[in-house]
Amino acid sequence: MPVPLYQAKAEFFRMLGHPVRIRVLELLQDGPMPVRDLLAAIEVELCALSQQLAVLRRSGIVASTRNGATVVYALAGGDVAQLMLAARRILTEVLTGQSELLEELRESEVPAS
Repeated sequence: MPVPLYQAKAEFFRMLGHPVRIRVLELLQDGPMPVRDLLAAIEVELCALSQQLAVLRRSGIVASTRNGATVVYALAGGDVAQLMLAARRILTEVLTGQSELLEELRESEVPAS
């Protein structure tokens, strides 16, 4: 029995639900990067980065190539970069709305008597 589309989408977003994976995708928006550069930028243990890269590779949203001893990762398609930009725009809107609400609450505070 095929998986319903909404379930496949939920699994996709669950796969994205790790800070290291998100950071890798953000870094790869600028182009392919060798693992050593990802490691330096993210500052996690190599085994932790390798695990997260494996998840992203199995999902098909990143691809890897080997040049001798160097493994280079890249986004598998431009849609992933667009998704990351959309997430940034949405988060910016949400946080802007929250800061406006906070300011409104502060302005409406009644001084204690």
